[in-house]
Amino acid sequence: MTIKKDKTAGRERSLSDQPSIALENFPVRQGNEDLLADLNSDGETSSAYLVPGLERGLRILSEFSAREPELGAPELSKRIGIPRTTTFRLLQTLEALGFLERGASDRHFKLGVAVLRLGFEYLNSLELTEVGTPVLERLRDATGLSTHLLIRDQREVVFVAKAQAREPMFSSVKVHVGTRLPAHATVHGQILLGDLTREELSQLYPERKLEGFTDQTPPTVDELYKRIREAAVLGYAVSEASFERGISVVTAPVRDQTGSIVATVTATVPRSDLGNLAEREPLVIAVCGAAIDVSVRLGYRLSVDDPTVRLAQRATLTSR
Repeated sequence: MTIKKDKTAGRERSLSDQPSIALENFPVRQGNEDLLADLNSDGETSSAYLVPGLERGLRILSEFSAREPELGAPELSKRIGIPRTTTFRLLQTLEALGFLERGASDRHFKLGVAVLRLGFEYLNSLELTEVGTPVLERLRDATGLSTHLLIRDQREVVFVAKAQAREPMFSSVKVHVGTRLPAHATVHGQILLGDLTREELSQLYPERKLEGFTDQTPPTVDELYKRIREAAVLGYAVSEASFERGISVVTAPVRDQTGSIVATVTATVPRSDLGNLAEREPLVIAVCGAAIDVSVRLGYRLSVDDPTVRLAQRATLTSR
């Protein structure tokens, strides 16, 4: 499979040139002890410790999104169920602290710089992004493609790290860190939902019909669960223009020391198809190898029953 081309020299570079991944040599980290004390040992419920004003302020911040970047006091008051005067005081406080700013209309607000600062501090504190970023960069260099690391936040997937492709012909896809997409409608999400049982999936998606984005979006929880299980058997997932036209992706799960899926590693191809199986196989192997690389660094114990591990081992054998 030819993924990266040099226009000026007329040369092509194959993914089989990717660096080897010596899986058997990675150290395995032991799980940390649980250091959290039981705050409710005296019989009180956790709600007794909530601060109403702080809770309401945080709920206000969580109402803002890419779809609704600006909101006013009346709408926020209605959604949260508190008086407008209380809402306005909370908005004024959040604005004074930099968490909100005035929007295009003086009566509307949008998220402020303080929220962005907290977001970056959170990302910087994640061991996942610390160990994942160098792996993304190596995968990018091996494939010439933009690569990303994603996590799941309830019903959305969030891009938490990236390595942007350097060559213009492969850099048309630019996804920012912090971008959110619907989990059920993307292969990233279908990988990240892989640990959920059918019952847990139904609790997360109680509606009878799922929101559609393209004609390939699973319309029901049953269809979504079917796709999740198919991806689990393969050890990876492929999307060919199923969420966005002209974009294909290959994604594989990242697991932590407990074996739980905590992230996905993804490579994005700026075209609508990946060709036949023989052509896409080197990219699938490379992405699975990178996902296992990150997993092992998080303490994951490799298992021959893990299909992602088996694909990653094929990358190691091919490079020897």
